[in-house]
Amino acid sequence: MELYNYFRSSASWRVRIALALKGLQYDYKPVHLRRNEQFQESYAAVSAARLVPLLRDGDAVITQSMAIIEYLDETHPEPPLLPADPVGRARVRSLAYDVACEVHPLNNLRVLRFLVHDLKLSEDDKNRWYRHWVETGLETVERQLAAQPSTFCHGESPTLADCVLVPQVMNAQRFDCRLEHVPNVRRVFDACLQLPAFADTQPSRCPDAEA
Repeated sequence: MELYNYFRSSASWRVRIALALKGLQYDYKPVHLRRNEQFQESYAAVSAARLVPLLRDGDAVITQSMAIIEYLDETHPEPPLLPADPVGRARVRSLAYDVACEVHPLNNLRVLRFLVHDLKLSEDDKNRWYRHWVETGLETVERQLAAQPSTFCHGESPTLADCVLVPQVMNAQRFDCRLEHVPNVRRVFDACLQLPAFADTQPSRCPDAEA
């Protein structure tokens, strides 16, 4: 397998966590988004959206982190990243989508670039935008975690939801977001980072990481 990703991409980190949880080996293919390498012909030829992550598994080419993780879960079912029962699977997907669909799209690199370069927002206003959506989005996750507390997002082992939550919290820390209002989110984050699959795949450990 080959994984095309950018070390600071939270969507890419989700997939690195899933691969590590399942003990799967892969070739790391860096695509530097800030240098616009995603628009080079060599990458555009395999990625219609010019986004990361992208997983190549034999002849299969899969994009979108959520689709990649569910593909990995179906093709390498142990350990499972989704519960066996329909209600549990729905809850895990709900938690994951609260971040992947409601928070992340508003704050990824191309959106932040548009705010600054096209809409001429200041750096302070851009950061206010970022913090607002992250802080309110994580508050939604917090309410769900508080209603059904467990070591991880759902139960006593990591799931798809944890793969998505941890990179978002790391980004929140990087942008100095307020996190004292989400104690369960912080607790789950800390529990995850005790595991090598999360700690060893974080951005600072990537081959293309920058100081």
